[in-house]
Amino acid sequence: MSTVGKNTVWISGSKGTVGYSKDQGKTWNWVNPAGYETYDFRDIYAFSDKEAVIVNAGSPAVVLRTNNAGKTWQMVYENSHPDIFLDDLDFVGKVGYILGDPIEGKFQLLKTSNKGKTWTDVSNDYYLIADEGEAAFAASGSSMKLFKDRLYIGTGGKYSSFFNYNPKGLKIDKYDVPIWSGESSTGVFAIDFWNLNTGIAVGGNYLEDKNNQNNILLTKDAGLSWTKPNSPVLGFRSDVLYISENIVLATGTSGTDISYDGGENWKNISTLSFNTLVKSSDGQVIYLTGSKGNVYKLEL
Repeated sequence: MSTVGKNTVWISGSKGTVGYSKDQGKTWNWVNPAGYETYDFRDIYAFSDKEAVIVNAGSPAVVLRTNNAGKTWQMVYENSHPDIFLDDLDFVGKVGYILGDPIEGKFQLLKTSNKGKTWTDVSNDYYLIADEGEAAFAASGSSMKLFKDRLYIGTGGKYSSFFNYNPKGLKIDKYDVPIWSGESSTGVFAIDFWNLNTGIAVGGNYLEDKNNQNNILLTKDAGLSWTKPNSPVLGFRSDVLYISENIVLATGTSGTDISYDGGENWKNISTLSFNTLVKSSDGQVIYLTGSKGNVYKLEL
């Protein structure tokens, strides 16, 4: 999902589904791209109620773009490598990145500087080395965060880590993340940052989604070190979102939790199953959606 302003929200998903609402979800316009009925569009980024970019998971990988509210879609990137699997999409202004699972030992990374009109493969320039069995997750499209000019990435699988790319120093740091790891179903599923240093990572094991063993961590130094909160979230979480400096939401297939102190203490507010959540520009409306196509609205 992706929001624009106070009222517009875009959504994408399986079976080539893409839609948007301009009235906070009361009514929807479905603008599925023709010819992509079998594609799983795992992430979307909207610039306005007319302009959006979508990316699918799996091979072949495509990136589609519309500038007329989905009346037509233009393919702006395609990759038919059998191992290509794109996970996440994020923008700041005109600059955007797409993250993909490792091929030949390095994470795939695409970059645009013109709002997604053209994309360049920068995998060999950034060279994000993956350990054996390490990958990213596409459950929520939130394993990568572009904050100002910093690029943050959380990974999982047999090994969980955190990448911090600082373009000013042309430096990429990779740190261990002591979250539940060791299997293909475990690791960091989502990250969010309030500022350059303060952030949260969530995940766990999606095959044991009610187990709250070590599935949320906090950082105050841009990923160099991680600590457990005072009280955990209720179970596996696939997305996390700062609503304000103090109010944070985390959601997953076993429910949704809220924190009022920056992530140190958590209270469960729902046991409904969701995969991802986004907020309106003013932070007053939160949208949540899951695997069955339902969209819920939470008002704070």
